[in-house]
Amino acid sequence: MTKLTADDLLSEIIDELSRLPRDQRVAAVRAYRRALDEHEASKLKYNWPLHARDSQLPPPGDWVTWLILAGRGFGKTRTGAEWVRAQVEERAARRIALIARTIPEAQAIMIEGESGLLNVCPPWNKPTYEPSKRKLTWPTGAYALVFSSHEPDQMRGPEFDAAWCDELASWEYPEQTWDNLNFALRTGGHPRSVITTTPRPIELIRSLPVSPGVHVTRGSTFDNRDNLAPSFFNGIIERYDGTRLGRQEIHAELADEYEDALWKREWIEDARLASHPPVARIVVAIDPAMSAKPSSSETGIVVVGADMHREHAYVIADESGRLTPQGWAMRAVHLFDKFNASRIIAEDNAGGDLVKSTLKAAVPRSLPYKGIKARTGKYLRAEPVAALYEQGRVHHIGRFPELEDQMCTWSAELGPSGSPDRADALVHAITELMIERIPIKIWV
Repeated sequence: MTKLTADDLLSEIIDELSRLPRDQRVAAVRAYRRALDEHEASKLKYNWPLHARDSQLPPPGDWVTWLILAGRGFGKTRTGAEWVRAQVEERAARRIALIARTIPEAQAIMIEGESGLLNVCPPWNKPTYEPSKRKLTWPTGAYALVFSSHEPDQMRGPEFDAAWCDELASWEYPEQTWDNLNFALRTGGHPRSVITTTPRPIELIRSLPVSPGVHVTRGSTFDNRDNLAPSFFNGIIERYDGTRLGRQEIHAELADEYEDALWKREWIEDARLASHPPVARIVVAIDPAMSAKPSSSETGIVVVGADMHREHAYVIADESGRLTPQGWAMRAVHLFDKFNASRIIAEDNAGGDLVKSTLKAAVPRSLPYKGIKARTGKYLRAEPVAALYEQGRVHHIGRFPELEDQMCTWSAELGPSGSPDRADALVHAITELMIERIPIKIWV
């Protein structure tokens, strides 16, 4: 009778665990890890199929692109990183492209994030990352190069046998980047790509699910509830479930626009520019929130410029976010300096002098500031601004997915999906530049 080795016993344990339903399997894996020695426990820890949901494992079949359309918190990043790891460990890929909206996002999420490649790869096959080269290298010699959707032409030279594309729906130049990647996927026996993204109604996301060789996996925030912090899950669900934005961000449905929305995506798309001509004035507009709790609204912070004759406006930046008062004040002042703005404007209905005081505390110098007392409802204020979009007189310089989603799901009848903070800041800025001319006040 042949004596079983430790590795044989571990293989039997893994085989036994793999046959259990997932809820029982996860608990059993934890129990085994406590009972095994450190080396064996690590083997279980890094055995992704034992931990993954079925929807996080590669589908069978001869697919070329695995498109994962899933809500926030589904586990998209972990799924993408584990697929890349498996390609390397199975020697199915040696040259891999990693593509994100920007290089900093690729590094923070795909590489160094909690579910990124440096954390999901086991110690015995962990890659090294060289930020200056934008390169990950595994002990086997396999490597991955990092690319940004802002520079699609950088993929014209290299060639790859695998690719992971993160948050494709928010890419700066989605079609050009995707096309260049497909031309670069030309080595190995069966080059493949995985896309992990929350859907947005851009043309590429509409066309990919019906394209040849594409397998689509859909999922929602609810699928991963057991692994999400209760405060995050409850805050997201309470705030957005049942809304148009919630259908997109939680349930991964393709939310387009309300029939009676003030803005139409075609207006934005038709007027979009890669860069803006010289502008005469630039403003930083703030729609402030007074706290940064998970249930709080975001603070809208939008930068807009206009030409000398006030014929055209150019949306230059959207730096909105869930920020503390000190945080949004510092960000607004940074943008004021970065773009050499003429003034900062902010809605101060709720805060009175609090906005001005917060800004003043953020920097020890005088700034041109104007507080806005909104005397009409948000929708009425936005109507003349939407008319400028319809006339093709407002141009987005690049893409602002969150802002554009908010604009195109803002309905008079049903209201916005959440507070229209980004869109409201945009309205204040364009109103100031294109519609009203009110003398500024200088404060110290």
